[in-house]
Amino acid sequence: MSDKYDLIVIGAGPGGYVAAIRASQLGLRTAIVERETKLGGTCLRVGCIPSKALLESTELFEASRLHFAERGIIAEDVTVDLPKMMKHKEGVIDDLNAGINGLLKKNKVDRFAGHGRLTSNGEMEVISDGHVHKLQAKNFLIATGSVSSSLPGIEPDGELIGTSTEALSWPEIPERLVVIGAGVIGLELGTVWRRLGSEVTVLEYLPRILPGTDTQIATESRKIFERQGLTFRLDTRVTSVTSNGNVCTIEMEGQEPLLCDRVLVSVGRRPCTDNLGLESVGVETDRRGFIQVNSSYQTTTPGIYAIGDVIGGAMLAHKAEEEGIACVERLATGHGHINYGNVPAVIYTSPEIASVGATEDELKEQGTAYRTGRFSFAANGRARAAGHTEGLAKVLADRDTDRVLGVHIIGTHAGELIAEAAVAMEFGASSEDIARCCHAHPTLAEAVKEAALAVDRRAIHS
Repeated sequence: MSDKYDLIVIGAGPGGYVAAIRASQLGLRTAIVERETKLGGTCLRVGCIPSKALLESTELFEASRLHFAERGIIAEDVTVDLPKMMKHKEGVIDDLNAGINGLLKKNKVDRFAGHGRLTSNGEMEVISDGHVHKLQAKNFLIATGSVSSSLPGIEPDGELIGTSTEALSWPEIPERLVVIGAGVIGLELGTVWRRLGSEVTVLEYLPRILPGTDTQIATESRKIFERQGLTFRLDTRVTSVTSNGNVCTIEMEGQEPLLCDRVLVSVGRRPCTDNLGLESVGVETDRRGFIQVNSSYQTTTPGIYAIGDVIGGAMLAHKAEEEGIACVERLATGHGHINYGNVPAVIYTSPEIASVGATEDELKEQGTAYRTGRFSFAANGRARAAGHTEGLAKVLADRDTDRVLGVHIIGTHAGELIAEAAVAMEFGASSEDIARCCHAHPTLAEAVKEAALAVDRRAIHS
């Protein structure tokens, strides 16, 4: 006999578990299916959270070696206990996994462990250790996320040639590391291992780093990262990667081969739709494998919905969360919304890079008339006191209405500062609105205010 639910969510990542909790809050009998032992999806297990744990730890290590003495703090012979650092990372994951499990129980969401597969309209099966459990539901929500992509001629072996999953758990510090791809993940993990002592070379097919980021911010970040010790080779096409013994060889078009100890392949992600039974229930995907949905997140099959990385767009945990909530709220109440023009993004390098809204490049392409205000952290009192003066805040506003169209920040704690901009933009604020709000002194947030003042050439401290 099968169990019957109002909604079954397939995938317990940020989008999936949040959607399941909200659905239960709205009175739907809800279950969630997850094949991994730990909840939280890629973000918690092998993505956002473990990478931030390592970034925080390695930033402390680098500061103790290079910057403590500047403050009169003498810390001699500072070394790294890599296994203990990795143990801390795993502890963070375990704690948050337990928290999600507790939230599901608190909200009366039933959990089924195993691989979920749609078999017919209204029915699915959960496969675990050879056993099959059948479930029935009025609606299904696919939230299975994404997995790392590769390139022709590159086959990650999980050892010397790995993706971000492996790079988060390497048992030793590679002397020479090559990162293929100068995007968010490549730069974050490249930073981790550079701080720990690796000689890091980043290869990028495009003529710039951080594609999609505001060009001025990307240019500024490259200068900073190069000063920190990262080496970039742009306009570089990798044709093959092989390993022999303990050495990897990277072949590149028009260049001499490059030798290293480990390779991190970081060239994007693809939707995780393998063996979900999509064909058997008529759910269509595009040529890249992303599930096709309408504005209500319904797939081509009534009663089956999809959210998050698996439907494309920005592959961000918080975007998946908002989609999950919007989807189930529409399902239960007929209403639900997400403003895709106001989804912030953060890169957790040092300094951090954060953005929300349109880039200057996009406004030029659209032919939108705009004004720009910039303010350097070098003129911010809190940044000076903290010794983190690199970077700037940038506000883009409509030339005629002054409405804020985009905010881009490279600087310490940019990921926290961008929240103010996201809230302001959600309420349709002008640059003058931000500029006229009293900001506490001394704070880093004053840089955002000054950038807003600079839109009208009224900045006080520059």
